[in-house]
Amino acid sequence: MTKLEWDIAGEHYYEAGLDHGVLFLSNDMGVPWNGLKAVRESPSGGDPKPYYLDGIKYLNVASSEEFDATIEAFSSPLEFAPYEGVGSIGNGLFVTQQQRKSFGLCYQTRLGNDMESTDHGYKLHIVYNALASPSERGNRTLGGTTDPVSLSWGITTTPVAIGTHKPSGHLMISSIEAGETRMDELEDILYGTVSSDSRLPSPVELVSIFGV
Repeated sequence: MTKLEWDIAGEHYYEAGLDHGVLFLSNDMGVPWNGLKAVRESPSGGDPKPYYLDGIKYLNVASSEEFDATIEAFSSPLEFAPYEGVGSIGNGLFVTQQQRKSFGLCYQTRLGNDMESTDHGYKLHIVYNALASPSERGNRTLGGTTDPVSLSWGITTTPVAIGTHKPSGHLMISSIEAGETRMDELEDILYGTVSSDSRLPSPVELVSIFGV
């Protein structure tokens, strides 16, 4: 038997920060997303549905949950244009309100504790089959200071098969639990190497790297 203990040094955990954003195009090739400010995750669904028999609740079943989010950035890669419904006619001429394509995304969030701060570790997020919906943008006249316009896109996802688990559009990998060797193998795929391009790994590849 083990008695519970509280406030053990190094066990005050938290999550903070966002970096290493990558946009994955329709051909799964990755390009860096500079200017990424935030990814606000807001899953939808998953609400419980109660069932009653003779006036007594006898079952409470959660509905299917979907991964939705809002991306906020100061800028987006030039390659993102088709994914927000902007088409190129040529020589700098663009047309909006076009059919939007689905894309992939990955980003890191930092994991911290009371001893190592945000150097404790990080979590990799991989998003599949995302479809973007641009939000309102306000362009204002210049004043005494320059305030960059903040861009945002709401995204919804189409789940993909994940081994024996229910399909999902969002996977997470913790560097603390995965270990350096597995993380290095995954990051060579996600970020590329001197001899290979960045690309989006399939869920089957992820299961082969991290599965038991």
